[in-house]
Amino acid sequence: MIPYGKQDITQSDIDAVVEVLQSDYLTQGPKGPLFEKTVAKYCDAEYGIAVNSATSALHIACLALDLGKGDFLWTTPVTFVASANCGLYCGAEVDFVDIDPRTYNMSVDALEEKLLLAEKTFALPKVVVVVHLCGQPCDMEQIYRLSQKFGFNIIEDASHAIGGRYKNEAIGACRYSDITVFSFHPVKIITTGEGGMALTNNKRLAEKMELFRSHGITRDAERMTQDPDGSWYYQQIDLGFNYRMTELQAALGVSQMSRLDEYVQKRHLLAEQYNRALADLPLTLPWQHPDSYSGMHLYVIRLELEKISSTHKEIFESLRQLGIGVNLHYIPVHTQPYYQKKGFKFGDYPEAECYYREAISIPLYHGMTTGQQETVISALHEILK
Repeated sequence: MIPYGKQDITQSDIDAVVEVLQSDYLTQGPKGPLFEKTVAKYCDAEYGIAVNSATSALHIACLALDLGKGDFLWTTPVTFVASANCGLYCGAEVDFVDIDPRTYNMSVDALEEKLLLAEKTFALPKVVVVVHLCGQPCDMEQIYRLSQKFGFNIIEDASHAIGGRYKNEAIGACRYSDITVFSFHPVKIITTGEGGMALTNNKRLAEKMELFRSHGITRDAERMTQDPDGSWYYQQIDLGFNYRMTELQAALGVSQMSRLDEYVQKRHLLAEQYNRALADLPLTLPWQHPDSYSGMHLYVIRLELEKISSTHKEIFESLRQLGIGVNLHYIPVHTQPYYQKKGFKFGDYPEAECYYREAISIPLYHGMTTGQQETVISALHEILK
């Protein structure tokens, strides 16, 4: 089976992890801060906070922005459930904004329309989580403009987007957001096994996220309520969590970062080959906004079902039977049973639901060979023609 995504592990990665295994620190050593500085420097951000998953990063980002009971978090329905769940973890209410039919990201027009309505009912969001689906950044400048007008904070869920750029600036620079979150899951562009990171240019937010990452505990005397009893002393000054990243993960991340640009360039090359080879099939191929350079985490095709005799499900299963490990990113969050119980229903976000009926993620990863890509292309031609 040709997978839709796959990690790339080299001998240098293995050596980096073995070095940590043979060191004195398996957690809370020097590799974690080094990884944070490496990613922050690459993205031209001030602070990086490494954690055990992007879900944890989203959670502490919301907490740092003081999201809580009585507040609203808005996000896109076409995302993994973590982009919405992070608001529920904080006791906030969650709502959604429909997608742009061309980029599949949050629609700026739909966002503005919803904000105008929410302003009249005093139900404006405190936080908007924008998701750079497939690696393509959202229209951040326009979303930032709306945030200034309506007074909400912005979290970029850039789990798909490390290595990408928006208006010639690295995704993660936080020019148009308060916090950016990356994922380092094995199928993402670079991996730490599991892991995530939150970037920010705000010192106060960085300090709060560091606190929430590790039980709400500080060893900084300036933040304590009394002078330390001794060099061993620490204080819990807030309720935090154990979201730390291990030294093993951080060492792997540092090693992987050295090849990030190479990984993204290869993904773009594979995408360009798909674009040429699939152009004559009844498909809508990914469109890239001229202001963006995608991290190219996913290559999503949309079936032009009115031109095809088979159903979405039949085509998906036929590809699987031919050894093509296709997937679907994502089932709209508002259609999940948990969210249906909260009052959401089919029909609420028509563009997202239309996308779901047509979308298939086909294989794309750095180690993909020419032969594997030709197998995918041949399978699509066989099924769709």
